[in-house]
Amino acid sequence: KAESVWDRFTHEHKYYVDSGSNGDVACDSYNKWKDDVRIAKELNLKFYRFSISWPRLLPTAFSNKISDDGRNYYNQLIDALLEEGIEPMVTLFHLDLPQRLQDLGGWANPLIIDWFANYARVVFSLYGDRVKTWITINEPLLICEMSYSDSKMAPGIESIELGNYLCAKNVLLAHATAWRIYDEEFRPKYHGKVSLTNILIWYEPTTDNDRDLGDMANQL
Repeated sequence: KAESVWDRFTHEHKYYVDSGSNGDVACDSYNKWKDDVRIAKELNLKFYRFSISWPRLLPTAFSNKISDDGRNYYNQLIDALLEEGIEPMVTLFHLDLPQRLQDLGGWANPLIIDWFANYARVVFSLYGDRVKTWITINEPLLICEMSYSDSKMAPGIESIELGNYLCAKNVLLAHATAWRIYDEEFRPKYHGKVSLTNILIWYEPTTDNDRDLGDMANQL
C-alpha cells in the first residue's frame, strides 16, 4: 500500500491525534476480513458497505500499475460477502487520497478529475461484475470544507474561500465523470447503481426573532 494523505498527516502531526497514534493498523480489516464477514452474517446484514483504498489498489496513484495484493484482497472480500448472501456496497473514495496526488495539488488541481476517472474505471472493471451498488465519493462537503479550512484534518491546508471552492468544483466534476463512465461503459452489462454520499448539516434558530432566523438562513 502506498502512502495516503492520512498516513502522512498522522505521522507528522501526532499532537492532533489522541495518544499520538496513527492509522497504520487501525481495525486491521485487511487481515481480519474473514472475521468481518462472519460478524456481518451473524448480524444478518443484507448490505456491507466498505471503501476501496485508492493508494492500496494503485500504488503509483495512476492506472498504469495495479497492486496484485490490493486487487486480491478486495476480490476475496467481495466473493466472501456474496457467498453469505450479503450485497457489497462499495465506495470509491473515502478521504484517503494518495499522498502522491496531494503533492501535485490534490482536489484543488483540476487534473484530479481525470485521475479519479481512470481510477474509477479500473475499479469498475475489476469488480463491476459482482458489485451492483456504488458510491463514488463519500461526503464531498466534508472533504472540501474540512480539508481546506481545518488544519486538524488531512491534508491540513487552510485555504478558505479558495482551496475549498476549487475542491468542490473538482469533486463534483470527478463524481459526474465517474458516473458517466459507469453509465456508458458498464451499466449496459452490469446494471448497477451509482451515486454519492451526502452529509446533512441542519440548523435550528435559538429563538424566533429576526436576527436568529437570519443567522439560520445564512448557515443553511
